[in-house]
Amino acid sequence: MIRGGMLLLALAIALVLTAKMTIAADDKKEEGFTVIFDGKSLDGWKVGGAPNTFKLKDGAAVAQGPVSHLYYVGDPKPFKNFELRVDVMTEPNSNGGIYFHTKYQEKGFPKYGFEAQVNQSHSDWKRTGSLYDIMNVKETYVKDGEWYTETIIVKDKNVKVKINDKVVVDYNEPADQKAGEQYTRKIDEGTFALQGHDPKSVVHYKNIRVKRLD
Repeated sequence: MIRGGMLLLALAIALVLTAKMTIAADDKKEEGFTVIFDGKSLDGWKVGGAPNTFKLKDGAAVAQGPVSHLYYVGDPKPFKNFELRVDVMTEPNSNGGIYFHTKYQEKGFPKYGFEAQVNQSHSDWKRTGSLYDIMNVKETYVKDGEWYTETIIVKDKNVKVKINDKVVVDYNEPADQKAGEQYTRKIDEGTFALQGHDPKSVVHYKNIRVKRLD
């Protein structure tokens, strides 16, 4: 009995140590990041467009409804160089997006900034990770119904988009790049926005965190 008890104690200690090591590794991985959406409220965020498209559900901001965008307004200092991480899950035939270097507007698709696409199976062929209409991705790296992390890293004139740990876009803006009239799509500074694309699309966004690289 004593020997059996010692084995159980040793196993318990090993499990505790393993858990602590895992937590430490996770903490190190996320070092320097600030959570800007924790799933508990939409404080610090403002809807532009249909007011009821975004709802809180199971710790996520779920987009389902007419065109609408949820803008981050919780920090007045614009984001220029940064690393943004968003956990995302799509339902079948859904389209969404994560905007950066944008700014709040009352309705319509954001004029300012870029969109990192969210789309595994929608009729639009431009798939998740695309820097929309700048560097498009045809491959599908994740499945509907599963959570993944979409990471956007901006450093000076370079933009990287990662799906989980895979870089799918590595874009260097040309020196002579000019802002478009309808959509600027030019590296600058600004805030972030989550997209609600259409009533048939259902996209879940959660655990949004960012680290400034300025």
